[in-house]
Amino acid sequence: MAITRPSSRSGLNATRARQGRFGVHMFWVLVVSTALAALALFGAWSWRHQDLASTAPNNARQMSDARAFDMGEPAPGVQQTTPSPTTETGPR
Repeated sequence: MAITRPSSRSGLNATRARQGRFGVHMFWVLVVSTALAALALFGAWSWRHQDLASTAPNNARQMSDARAFDMGEPAPGVQQTTPSPTTETGPR
């Protein structure tokens, strides 16, 4: 048998208990996480900034670059014909 004690605390209904409040703790969690994300982004950029700033020395303007894609003349075209449909489809 369970014994219940009278409580002097005021109770919250279900709707009020489910509603969140924007407090100081949540503000600092958001500030710190945003600052860490910005720091990580800046760190990644500064670590690879030389690679991001480099460009190709010739920008594929040399003839030797173009020759690598030379496939020669295309094969002569052959006219392909499709068989015409027959009027006979077989015994009826």
